[in-house]
Amino acid sequence: MKRNLFLCCLLALAAMVSLGRTVAKIPLPEHPRPDFERSEWINLNGPWAFTFNEALAQKALQTGQTSTFDHTINVPFPWGSPLSGVANLGDSAWYARQVSIPESWRGKRVFLIIGAADWGTKAWLNGRYLGAHEGGYTPFEFELTPNLQFGMPQNLVIGVEDKGGNDRLAGKQGYGNARGIWQTVYLEARGNDYIDYVHFTPDIDRSAVKVQVGLNDVPAKDATIRIKFKNGEQADFIYQPKGKAKKSTVQEFEIPLSDQRLWELDDPYLYETTVSLYANGQPQDQVDSYFGQRKISTTMLPGSDYPYVALNNKPVYLQLCLDQSYHPEGYYTFPSDEFMRDEILLSKRLGLNGNRIHIKVEVPRKLYWADKLGLLIMADTPNFWGEPTDSAKKDWEHCMRAQVKRDYNHPSIFSWVNFNETWGLFTNTGGTDEKGKPKRAFLPETQEWVRNMYHETKKLDPSRLVEDNSPCNEDHVQTDLNTWHGYHPGYQWEETIAQFDDNTYPGSTHNYIGGNRQGGEPMFNSECGNVWGYKGSTGDVDFTWDYHIMMNGFRSHPKVCGWLYTEHHDVINEWNGYVKYDRSPKIDGLSDLVPGMTMADFHSLYYIVPKIDLCSDVKGGSTVAVPLVASFMTDKNPGALILHTKLVGWDQLGRKAEYGQQALDIPFTPYLNGAVGEVSVDMPKGNGLYLLQMLLTDQAGKILHRNFVTFVVKDGDPVQDTGLQCVSFAPASFSARDWSIKQWNVLDGLKVNGTGSGYFEYTIPWPAGLKKEDIAAASLVFEASAKQLFGKDMEGIDSLVDLDFMRGGGTHDPCKSTNSYAMTDQLRWESWVTVSVNGQKAGSYWLEDDPADHRGILSWHAQPHDNYLREAGSYGYLIEATLPLDALKEGEPIVLRLAVPDGITGGMALYGADFGRYPLDPTLVFTKKTPLAAN
Repeated sequence: MKRNLFLCCLLALAAMVSLGRTVAKIPLPEHPRPDFERSEWINLNGPWAFTFNEALAQKALQTGQTSTFDHTINVPFPWGSPLSGVANLGDSAWYARQVSIPESWRGKRVFLIIGAADWGTKAWLNGRYLGAHEGGYTPFEFELTPNLQFGMPQNLVIGVEDKGGNDRLAGKQGYGNARGIWQTVYLEARGNDYIDYVHFTPDIDRSAVKVQVGLNDVPAKDATIRIKFKNGEQADFIYQPKGKAKKSTVQEFEIPLSDQRLWELDDPYLYETTVSLYANGQPQDQVDSYFGQRKISTTMLPGSDYPYVALNNKPVYLQLCLDQSYHPEGYYTFPSDEFMRDEILLSKRLGLNGNRIHIKVEVPRKLYWADKLGLLIMADTPNFWGEPTDSAKKDWEHCMRAQVKRDYNHPSIFSWVNFNETWGLFTNTGGTDEKGKPKRAFLPETQEWVRNMYHETKKLDPSRLVEDNSPCNEDHVQTDLNTWHGYHPGYQWEETIAQFDDNTYPGSTHNYIGGNRQGGEPMFNSECGNVWGYKGSTGDVDFTWDYHIMMNGFRSHPKVCGWLYTEHHDVINEWNGYVKYDRSPKIDGLSDLVPGMTMADFHSLYYIVPKIDLCSDVKGGSTVAVPLVASFMTDKNPGALILHTKLVGWDQLGRKAEYGQQALDIPFTPYLNGAVGEVSVDMPKGNGLYLLQMLLTDQAGKILHRNFVTFVVKDGDPVQDTGLQCVSFAPASFSARDWSIKQWNVLDGLKVNGTGSGYFEYTIPWPAGLKKEDIAAASLVFEASAKQLFGKDMEGIDSLVDLDFMRGGGTHDPCKSTNSYAMTDQLRWESWVTVSVNGQKAGSYWLEDDPADHRGILSWHAQPHDNYLREAGSYGYLIEATLPLDALKEGEPIVLRLAVPDGITGGMALYGADFGRYPLDPTLVFTKKTPLAAN
């Protein structure tokens, strides 16, 4: 969120182009369902006449004229979203356009399909009523056939009502209200008898796939179903209903597979099929579909009694992220197929193996890309926000059933998540709690409904895991996954994970409600991070420090079968995504600490945990033992492994040096989780910040994983260079200061901030024993950055603001939270600092940004453990300003001024030895002449 105005405008323009980069005249022109695609279809996306005026709509229904409609909307983007082109001006609206049905479709049945529209939808063709649908997340259709005139324009009108209500599914539409049509609208031709759905259920243990074909009616007398494998893996399979099957609309059969090829995360092979229905020897209907030959189950992690989720009978260490699946300009709807593909690729490039689509039924083409690229999906059913009334339950059950029916063939989906954090399941019981809010309870009768819905989901789809409720209130009822949520500062994670370790065993009542108990379900964290772990939330802050600690914690507790980080991308009240809301990158700084390191190193299947604090205070000259824990979550043998360590550091003048390296052989054992020895590290004697780089490689030198741990020496020796005389002073020891906007100190002066233009001035006594004639050179070394005035620092701002946007409240300002400090990204907040000594200018220096990321080690290390953050992760740039010797007067005070000139509004922050990136206070460095130079 850092920006100068001109740069901001340029980047905003670029972002708009990027976000809508393939929004064509017909947006999203691809068939919306590659898993269920007929060849004869017409995409109706694009401009439609549109109005909120019911009178205009009624007139159009009577006359067929829509020229009086007062808006044009870009379907399928929900009204109110920027990409729709229409502001949110009402709760009900009408869409209209002309459609022309090809003559070649004559004799076939023609349907209008709407991928999703929120919430109540009605449709008319040439003024004749087609029908209605209620529900906001799943597809529905209207048959046009009886009212059609082929080969000539037809007037199609669709009305959508979205008045909301606590008994309707809404999810997190406070991020952007997805009103009206929000998925592709299209026409489709079918035979008189047609295929309603096709479900493939792989059985890898028997090298077969079970097929269920739903028909619109009982099959004709001589009906046959043909399955063609488009890539030739199998011969065509022909099925003819016999016996009782002739009287059923559901046909079931099994196809043996020769040389089956499994769907794996690194080889996501899809069997592409064409399913055809014949009657009287004539083709009636045909759909293209696909499936992945894979199995979802649970198994024990080898060498342990820890249950894990299994893919194809092998345990999978789940490394997932919460995907809010929102777009700043399209809300629920993405601008292009390429954008949806890139959403999946982002997770893959991070080294994750799955996403949880949160409180939204996902767009089918995005699920297709997860299938095609090999990414696991946890699929949530959206929630309602009121109480569990009959109407709320009805809407939920309709959505769940339609969701399972539509998405059954996506191999990427490994679990259904019915409810989240008990949202919508509480009943008001009367009275108020200590906070003045209505008392609520998850009543026993509601618990039983949740149990019944678990069983109903399992009945509809026995091939996947089902989670009753993804809880933050320890209230599972019956579930296939013992999941839990945790949002904590980094320093709390070890204790948190250990508690779940201790309380997880068959028969335990922990994390369950109503007398229900754990069975043998895998124990899995299904939401984690630091975003809600600090009082009032983090706001926009460097998430990577706490993330690093959290990952080390999870990887050293293998009873937890995985984790799910919140979240994939920022949204408007949570700024802890791997990328920003516009999907532009965040800059974590890891590669500056360990060359080549990225966030993906935290997700390696081969992981070495340094089992100590991420940053520790140690004594200069001491030897520190670093215990090592291996976490090998795979049976893929890389051969012999070597752990290479190197100690690097920065001394009291910010100078970087290397201090020694080691190599340790680490034998590989499949699924090994345990201690593998330790590394002894000899600390330098001098004060400084030191970092132990860790690289895990195979024998050929291929790097499999990078990690590090850091140390601070404060009681060591001063600078040992006898040719230097140094005078350090605290950033807050200024003798004068004046800033055009605001000045304040952080943590009693470990860092000082000035915003706008202005200066800090320091009066330093002439160093004892120093003669000017002995000085060869003089410089000022200091760490400084630009300084943006964030919302939380403005006068009169309540820093503990409401950041809850799940229902539309809160703030858009990512830096109003008292804990926030905008993480480094592509937007820059620039400034300049001019250094002068005794009134004489020494130089001007560019302050590139006001950054905060993993490089701000000392800022993180300085944070009190009290559930608040004070400019965590912030740091500056190391500057060495050469001072003119003729400005120095022996025996007289040295007056230093660090100023941001008038007309420059970027401000300045100065960092001390215990805050920022470098372990130094601002320091005057006098280089003494050598004896030879003196002569």
